Amino acid sequence: MKLRILLSNDDGVDAPGLVTLARELRQIGEVIVVAPNSNQSASSHSLTLTRPLRITAHGEKVYSVDGTPTDCVTMAFHELLKKRPPHIVISGLNHGANMGEDVTYSGTVAAAIEGAIMGIPAIAASITAGHTEQPTLTSAAKFLRRLIPKVVDRLPKYTLLNINFPTIPRGGYRRSQITRLGRRVYTDIISTNKDPRGVNYFWIGGEPTWEHNGDTDTDDAAVARGIVSITPLNIDMTDTALLDAMRSWKLG
Repeated sequence: MKLRILLSNDDGVDAPGLVTLARELRQIGEVIVVAPNSNQSASSHSLTLTRPLRITAHGEKVYSVDGTPTDCVTMAFHELLKKRPPHIVISGLNHGANMGEDVTYSGTVAAAIEGAIMGIPAIAASITAGHTEQPTLTSAAKFLRRLIPKVVDRLPKYTLLNINFPTIPRGGYRRSQITRLGRRVYTDIISTNKDPRGVNYFWIGGEPTWEHNGDTDTDDAAVARGIVSITPLNIDMTDTALLDAMRSWKLG
């Protein structure tokens, strides 16, 4: 069976990471690109409900949507591919890592989450910021091309893989580790300045640091050692341990 792959991202339809990955994945299946028409980084899992959306064709099987990554996957499932749903949803290659709490902000991860919500296997893939030169993108795309056939029929429903690539090692990406999410802490997250009229304006940013307790099984720890991090995520965010504990709390 020839794989039908829905490819999206949050960097936009022309992003080098997406273009490189599309070219590589066409070796293993039919690739349909449905991506935002502009950069939608940090858009999280937002869905556009207050205005109409438009789809633009960019050649054969490449489309852009004037909305969020979640909009793109939704439009693909319910309009462009409603008669031929994909076998897997891939989001990336993102220009910048998505590890730890960043998965809650990430438009890249959100596109994969939307695929998982539809009951389709899904993967979000990102590369450490500042290391997205073409050789790095190509090597990461080749890694994903080899990985996808190994997992597409094995991922449980409503789950996805969040993959992060470190700085490219000599010889390409050959080592990977199954990881859990790390814990990222931001410092000085709000920068305050004054505009020419003397009115304060604010810029959200901040420098991230990682909480480390000697753990080696987190996504950030693997990437720091030059290893590809593969983290399984579940869209059911129920805290099952606390769920059981709360049943004895007698809350009334």
